[in-house]
Amino acid sequence: MTDWFAEQLLQWYDQHGRKDLPWHRDPSAYRIWVSEIMLQQTQVTTVIPYFERFMERFPTVEALAAASTDEVMGYWSGLGYYARARNLHKAAITVVEEHGGAFPASKDLIQALPGIGRSTAAAIVAQAHGQRAAILDGNAKRVLARYHAVEGWPGRTAVANELWEHAEAHTPDERIQAYTQAIMDLGAMVCTRRRPGCAACPVREGCLAYGRNNPEAYPGSKPKKEKPEKSVWMLVIEDGEGRILLEQRPPSGIWGGLMSFPEADPALQPEELPEHCETALGLETSEPETQEPFRHTFSHYHLWIRPVRLTAISTRALQDDRSRSWLHRESALEAGLPAPIRRLLG
Repeated sequence: MTDWFAEQLLQWYDQHGRKDLPWHRDPSAYRIWVSEIMLQQTQVTTVIPYFERFMERFPTVEALAAASTDEVMGYWSGLGYYARARNLHKAAITVVEEHGGAFPASKDLIQALPGIGRSTAAAIVAQAHGQRAAILDGNAKRVLARYHAVEGWPGRTAVANELWEHAEAHTPDERIQAYTQAIMDLGAMVCTRRRPGCAACPVREGCLAYGRNNPEAYPGSKPKKEKPEKSVWMLVIEDGEGRILLEQRPPSGIWGGLMSFPEADPALQPEELPEHCETALGLETSEPETQEPFRHTFSHYHLWIRPVRLTAISTRALQDDRSRSWLHRESALEAGLPAPIRRLLG
């Protein structure tokens, strides 16, 4: 039996919900999975062009598994949170090697794949297979936290457990695809983080936060901690042919596996950078031309990027390192690049 909350959501969805998103067309488990991973921490409007381009290049899980990590990262470049792309590629390889290329239909098997959590696995089986499975993405958390006035930050286990109980209780037995999209749409379109549109909300009559006139108090915020600040020299080195030196970052850590500029210790003075290029890279360079630094923020710290442009006078002693490449600007822009690196190349 469908409860009042779910009934109201489904009626609202029939009139106002989003039914023609790209992943709704041919909603296979593979397409739903890719969309769900892209939508983590990212707005729908941002995801759509990335999703369409990604699907054009990797229309099947086999195509994704067969691609190189570098190519996958190139198609992800600009979406951020790059561990998502690495896990997506690893999971595709697992599906091909362990499941014969057939994306699993079991929530438990899906959740065992790299980068897939409980809510994402539920969203895949609900939307691709119509299985009853409760989701609890960021939008659903906000809707349920307000509706039930759940106190505290959902990152805490006790708070998350309480929200999961509500999610399970409200999930209907029928029209599961529509309900799953409805609760996500309500959070994205009406029950927004700031200035929620309570007047247009189909469940406001039962919403405890609305009754208390303080919906923005829910869900509770993560306890604030000052982010540390770091800085680094980014060495934008160009040779006589107009090529830029890029190097591939280690697979783990920030921008893992992406191409970036060589870096230098921020303690070095600008006039010491040519010597650094010679000892660390085997490059003889011109005098440095420093540029205005700018800040890039990660989830756990702020990074001050201090760009400096140098011209390579001689590359004969460049250390043999397969992770480094000289690329013309056009080719570099096609590689997997973090947003700040793309900005410096643009």
